[in-house]
Amino acid sequence: MKDILKPIAVLASICLIVTALLAYVNIVTSPIIKAAEEKAAAEARSEVLKEAKEFELLDIKGLPEGITAVYRGSDESGFVFMMTQKGYGGDIKLICGIRPDGSMEAVKTLSHSETSGIGSKVVDNSSGYRDRYAGKTADTYSEVDAITGATISSTAYKKAIASAFEAYEIVKEAK
Repeated sequence: MKDILKPIAVLASICLIVTALLAYVNIVTSPIIKAAEEKAAAEARSEVLKEAKEFELLDIKGLPEGITAVYRGSDESGFVFMMTQKGYGGDIKLICGIRPDGSMEAVKTLSHSETSGIGSKVVDNSSGYRDRYAGKTADTYSEVDAITGATISSTAYKKAIASAFEAYEIVKEAK
């Protein structure tokens, strides 16, 4: 009986110690990771809406599916939309800036898990796909063609852009 209980006690002790250490590491690193994510998001907002010096997070209800956050740029420079859309390999997180005239300034991929070499052509801009949306409006964004072999990823990207233009129509009057 002693031969059975001793290994169980040792393994249970090791599991408890490892669990405690992992919890401690999580507590220590969590604020650092959050600060790095916030800094990256702030830089991305500045990239997609260059004229804005500061951004104000808006709390608006009834936004289209996939819009996770909306920011208004300072000096009425436009709006920034954070979006999440389901692609082929998982969620694609995007950010885009729309000017006051309703044209898109830029769109950027924040994270994705699309297939390397195929779907990633859409999200990492190796094909120039995301640059094709610059200057497009709600009436013209649909002119951007899908990438051959990455139809699901391209469609997801376009659906996210459509949601951003829908959200723009809702928030452009927000004060």
